[in-house]
Amino acid sequence: MSQLTNLTSFKPFSRRTILKLLTIGTATGLLGYTRFSKPQPTIFQQDRLDLPRYLNKSKSVAIIGGGLAGLACAYQLSQRGFAVTLLEKSPQLGGKIASWSVQVGEEKFMMEHGFHGFFPQYYNLNSLVEELNISDNFQSLEFYSVVFRDGKYQPEVFRPSSSAFPWNIVDLAISSPNRLKWGINLTKPKHWQVFREIGGFQAEKSYQRIDNLSVAEWVKNSFPQGLYDLYFLPFAKSSLNAPDRLSVAELMQFFHFYFFGNPEGLAFNGTREDMGSSLVQPIVKEIESKGGKIFTDVGVSNINWQQGKINSISYQQGNVISKVPFWVEKNLAINQKEVDYFGAGDRVFAAATGSDEAISLTCTHQGCTVTLAEDGKFHCPCHGAVYDIKGKVLAGPTKRDLLRYKITKHHENKVQLVAVAPGNNSEIIPTEIQADYYVFATDVPGVKHLFNVIDGDVNKKVQYQVQKLNIADPFAVCRFWFDRDFYWQHSNFTSLSGYELTDSITLYHRIQEQFIEWHEKTGGSVVELHSYCYKEKDFPTQETLLKTFERELYEIVPELKNANILHTELVNQKNFSGYPPGSYAERPETNSGVSNLMFAGDWVKMPFPCGLMERAVSSGLLAANEILYQEGLQRRRLLSVNPEGIFKF
Repeated sequence: MSQLTNLTSFKPFSRRTILKLLTIGTATGLLGYTRFSKPQPTIFQQDRLDLPRYLNKSKSVAIIGGGLAGLACAYQLSQRGFAVTLLEKSPQLGGKIASWSVQVGEEKFMMEHGFHGFFPQYYNLNSLVEELNISDNFQSLEFYSVVFRDGKYQPEVFRPSSSAFPWNIVDLAISSPNRLKWGINLTKPKHWQVFREIGGFQAEKSYQRIDNLSVAEWVKNSFPQGLYDLYFLPFAKSSLNAPDRLSVAELMQFFHFYFFGNPEGLAFNGTREDMGSSLVQPIVKEIESKGGKIFTDVGVSNINWQQGKINSISYQQGNVISKVPFWVEKNLAINQKEVDYFGAGDRVFAAATGSDEAISLTCTHQGCTVTLAEDGKFHCPCHGAVYDIKGKVLAGPTKRDLLRYKITKHHENKVQLVAVAPGNNSEIIPTEIQADYYVFATDVPGVKHLFNVIDGDVNKKVQYQVQKLNIADPFAVCRFWFDRDFYWQHSNFTSLSGYELTDSITLYHRIQEQFIEWHEKTGGSVVELHSYCYKEKDFPTQETLLKTFERELYEIVPELKNANILHTELVNQKNFSGYPPGSYAERPETNSGVSNLMFAGDWVKMPFPCGLMERAVSSGLLAANEILYQEGLQRRRLLSVNPEGIFKF
């Protein structure tokens, strides 16, 4: 019998069998490729035509908000020839990466809103760093740890890697001392669903499928407990959204960007100096070198809307007194017998019971919340400002009194307030700006305020989208100066899990040069604890926050019990973007739908995976690209990790 006869005697393969073999072969090849070949960043929004890069006519842009989103947008547009005016409410630029000076004894240091890591997959942020030639302002932290309370799990250590998913999971399992505690069993449908979601992220499909669930709801039944404790909970909270208020789809996007779709590993850089000096000021300097105008400590008092778009905006220096009434809910967690409190976080108001006037408890220096002390005065726990019972400045670094409000209406557990103009502000004449384009690049409370001061026939759809935006639970940062150092076996930035309040610890005297020099001179240490998203009912006052931070620090570092605290700084704010279940569909996009209005900020719906600082920067560059596109100019090339997981379902 010939060989040909032998071959023809075999039964032909069915179409299904061939497809299975092709699928297995393709998957095997893909997995092998991802093991040995590092995936490259994905290019998003690249123009195929060779378009002009610079304006040949006069065009102006007004950008409201001087955080990373506003700065990135202003940088890009000023580079292309636009006349840029940037307005920032705070005295400092940078938003959540702003820095300001604090006095500690006879010395001054730069304080921040908490430690930020610069990951290698922050492609768009890192491209700005390269263009500004400031790479030397950053240093690698080599690795970082996640340490668990009470020794339930051994510390996890994350280092740089070049393995793509799923090999990064394999490498993690090999190196993890807790791999036998993950609790994964793929024969269980729930566990398989977890694996499917983390390995098959597809923005639209994933959001349609699981955006209606909170992380807490998703994991409460038959979820791998070890996987949740070790990775899901610490990483979910590092998004600054608590598991009970965070969409599962948003967490999958977060995980995909930082781990499952990221070929860069999980180590990151920190700044050699404070972030204002290392990143913000170089961007500001470049904007101003191109003719950009930047104003701080200003507020927008009016937005004139005509014929379907913005016609002009008005702003004024210092405290902005808006005549627009607004509602705030009673804060039952901190109410006292003779004082009613309204609002929460860094936006709290107090009124004597039965009074028709309220006072803002937001310190006019750095925005901390002042508290009523036994001496009958309001004291700021952050920088020592003191106000009398009517809000008049008595002592401290601030120069302006607390704002006063008239209570105009009551409704169940909330009141309507309207600001009362102080005598020294009543004669200020606002400055008006007319521009070709406007970019709202504030945080969520800021953009809601902007829509409250619009005069005219505002776009109802856009207004509705902004009203639906959410704010996450408040975050708090406490930095301590001690008179001695201590032994620490973990990374200089370490995530912590299992504590009532604390989510991370940073040893600044081993990272930033100003604190390293102070440590070498004095032998002291500078330690920061960060709570990413705490519950206000559990920590209703800043005094409670301070006491809890101090107690937990002594548990984390017992050696410090015998040290003396030389100084303490507290930052406590409620202004981070929230991503609760069901919020994705109605989130505004960069192009607002109004011809001359763009949105930027980490609350904007993004067309590719990103998170935290990279999300803010990318949104600002997207807003700039939209304006460049409308003017027929070449858009900036933006990069991202692979937008989808390798498994398609």
